[in-house]
Amino acid sequence: MRTRASGRTVGGLRSLSLQAPAVTLLLIWMAVPLGMTVWFSLQRYNLMMPGMEQFAGLENYHYLLTDPALWRAMANTLILVASVLAISVVGGTLLAVLYQQEFFGRGIARVLAISPFFIMPTVSALIWQNMMMHPVNGVLAWLLGLFGLPAIDWFSSYPLLSIIIIVAWQWLPFALLILLTAIQSLDDDQVEAARMDGAGPLAIFWHITLPHLKRAIGVVVMIQMIFLLTVFAEIFVTTSGGPGLATTNLAYLIYLRALLEFDVGGASAGGVIAIVLANIVAIFLVRMVAKNLAS
Repeated sequence: MRTRASGRTVGGLRSLSLQAPAVTLLLIWMAVPLGMTVWFSLQRYNLMMPGMEQFAGLENYHYLLTDPALWRAMANTLILVASVLAISVVGGTLLAVLYQQEFFGRGIARVLAISPFFIMPTVSALIWQNMMMHPVNGVLAWLLGLFGLPAIDWFSSYPLLSIIIIVAWQWLPFALLILLTAIQSLDDDQVEAARMDGAGPLAIFWHITLPHLKRAIGVVVMIQMIFLLTVFAEIFVTTSGGPGLATTNLAYLIYLRALLEFDVGGASAGGVIAIVLANIVAIFLVRMVAKNLAS
């Protein structure tokens, strides 16, 4: 018994010694930036006033939490995330079912469908701004002109909707890729048995295909929500957060505080608030995905 216990102890210590460098590096990689962000959030620190730094306590947090711009940015962030997720999940599911069917040129169609995901966000925003949504030379203006309708200045009249369309166009292929991979593992015999029992396409989709995709949808929602909370390039290139605060999300508000107003303390406080929000979302998503995996 002593030999076994000592062997387990030595083996456990050996495994811990092997894991210690990686765990230590990971903790340093995470803890140092987080600690510096929290520290700066407690300082009155503006880059335009060097040498005037002083401890401010919770003053930066009080200023942010009482600033209407923060709540407008958080509302825009939630609207953007929820809208893009809805478009991605619904559209990705329907497209996955469509591209699973046999038709001529399916391979080429699949490649074209997922290609927007591999375009850089900055390039994607420029394409939509100058080629698709331009009120004079854009494709959408040309299509509206075919029906005798006036052109729309999208980024002035519908700024947040324009950002949602651009971001959804980029992330819809990701959802399609994950869901198409998942639907390919669906048992064809089960679908064929349902057809022989008289089930129609809608019944098969609702009772067989959709339950089969439940776990994949949970993964799509979790991954996309984490990235959608930090959307920045599309806003920076097209609207710069405007008009006013119409398209300013939490990430862009932090950018405004840090690099335009040079308020490092206020920007760091915004970063801490963003971290708290991201962790709340992550806890919710992890529980949701774990529940789907367990079912």
